[in-house]
Amino acid sequence: MRNPVRNGFSFLRELVRVVLPGAAFCAVPICLAQNKPPAPGPAPDVLVLSNGDTLHGKFVSEVAGKVTFHNESLGDVTLTWDKIKELHTAGPFAVLDKTVKLRGKKNEGRIPVGTLEMANQNLTVQPPTGAAPAPIPVKNAQYVIDQPTLNRQAFHEPGFFTGWNGSATAGATVVAASQSQYTFSGALGLVRLVPTVTWLNARNRTAVDFSGSFGKITQHGYVLDGAYIPAVVTKTAITHVDGERDQYFAPRFFALGQTAFDHNFAQNLSLQQIYGGGFGWTVMKTPKQEADLKGTIQYEKQDFIGGTSATNQNLVGSTFSISYVLHLKLMTYTQTLSYIPAWNVPRAYSANETDTFAFPAYKGFSFSLGTLDSYLNDPPVSTPPTLRNSFQFTMGLTYGIKSKY
Repeated sequence: MRNPVRNGFSFLRELVRVVLPGAAFCAVPICLAQNKPPAPGPAPDVLVLSNGDTLHGKFVSEVAGKVTFHNESLGDVTLTWDKIKELHTAGPFAVLDKTVKLRGKKNEGRIPVGTLEMANQNLTVQPPTGAAPAPIPVKNAQYVIDQPTLNRQAFHEPGFFTGWNGSATAGATVVAASQSQYTFSGALGLVRLVPTVTWLNARNRTAVDFSGSFGKITQHGYVLDGAYIPAVVTKTAITHVDGERDQYFAPRFFALGQTAFDHNFAQNLSLQQIYGGGFGWTVMKTPKQEADLKGTIQYEKQDFIGGTSATNQNLVGSTFSISYVLHLKLMTYTQTLSYIPAWNVPRAYSANETDTFAFPAYKGFSFSLGTLDSYLNDPPVSTPPTLRNSFQFTMGLTYGIKSKY
């Protein structure tokens, strides 16, 4: 039996389609929902320039006197405070002057956060509740940042797998002729600096590095004057792994713990282990370059290939090192120098130097050249004799790893 209500509804729908072709028919509540105007978006921030021009968009931040404002037509615009007459924001921001201390979560609630009003070269924070604090002269405002960025960078730690930056490099050489030869090299360097922004003082830094090179040259066997000359195989293998944790107790001074592992077939070194701790000092730090001096006290164990209790050594020593990074538009240069004395066996000292040049190529890729020079003063006697110095040159393709934290 047919439902008369359903039949009537179908008849009405068909009638509307005939009378009003192309009209959409729907139930009354659905139509009302569809015709409901969209919710208004947040009001744009307003920036009034000293010449009277007005920009609407989004205030991004202010760092060291440079204001960044995003406009849909112009993109990111960077200005100094003296070029700005007024600023009005719709979202909450925090103004950090020279008296604000960001170390420790106990200071989280002491920083006023609210909408900003800038006039007469003074910034006023309007909190959601309560009275506004006294205006802050723009010349005393070190940083002006949004509330989510302040909470994330100043008072929280990123998860273990976030916040890492660095690079990965790979290279290879293959030769097939009367001699067969192949060499593979690679490197991975990761650093996590907390906070991850450069305009806040570092609280801690974690670094992990790996570099390795493995190669083999085979002179194939052959027959000479009826006598068989067996094949000769020459192998090279150099591997380095290290990790370091720095904890800052001042903007440029930090305590550190480190470990390192080295294998060098050319020096007859099966495994060298280092475990130590000490202090570091950032001698120079600018947007383009940085240099760190470090010194440690450590335990060091050396095991040699075919070694015995007489040749393998347990050492108490130190590592004195300097690391330097230079960022240029067309090149990034990295250098590390290390001297490792042994206090209980003075002759068992070592030293190494690494130099890397990276040239931008395409997007996140760059072409890299690198050298690794390693000196081991007290290798055991072997046949053929082991050289104390080992030098390695590498070329490869490097990919930059950048955190989105």
